[in-house]
Amino acid sequence: MNTEERREHLLKRLREAEQPLTGTKLSREFAVSRQIIVGDISILRAQGVQIFATPRGYILPQEQPEASRMVTLVCQHDAAGMEQELLAIVDNGGAVLDVIVEHPLYGPIRGDLLLENRRDVRAFLSKMQKCQANPLLVVTGGIHMHTVRVPDEETLQAIRADLRGLHILVEDGVARG
Repeated sequence: MNTEERREHLLKRLREAEQPLTGTKLSREFAVSRQIIVGDISILRAQGVQIFATPRGYILPQEQPEASRMVTLVCQHDAAGMEQELLAIVDNGGAVLDVIVEHPLYGPIRGDLLLENRRDVRAFLSKMQKCQANPLLVVTGGIHMHTVRVPDEETLQAIRADLRGLHILVEDGVARG
């Protein structure tokens, strides 16, 4: 199989997947190195294919119900507050799609998260600990943004209320509690 055929098969595999696929799993399936898969994913993205790299593996975005909407929440906390923040969002019915920080030199830096439930949050935090990675919020003194998908206004208000109660939500430039 040549490079183009492999990328076509890779894309087909991602479309058919019911759960995220890791680079390691894909490299075994296609009998190439994990780095080759990473490169293929980069090429597919450059060609306009939206592929998310999540803590659990690569996925394609799913069709979302028309009623859902995307909102950006600005938050501030230290690394210890991350679990509370993410759980406040998913426990109220929201999905954390990404994290964005405004780097003083490079501008916005965005990481895909796609956390929809407690299991996703646990997997993300576990991988972060295993990799000994620092969260992006360390770059900005804890200030960061999340794109959150919510099904309705009631869900959004419940999320905001919980984040306020945790003194995490930033409104009008001030963390509110």
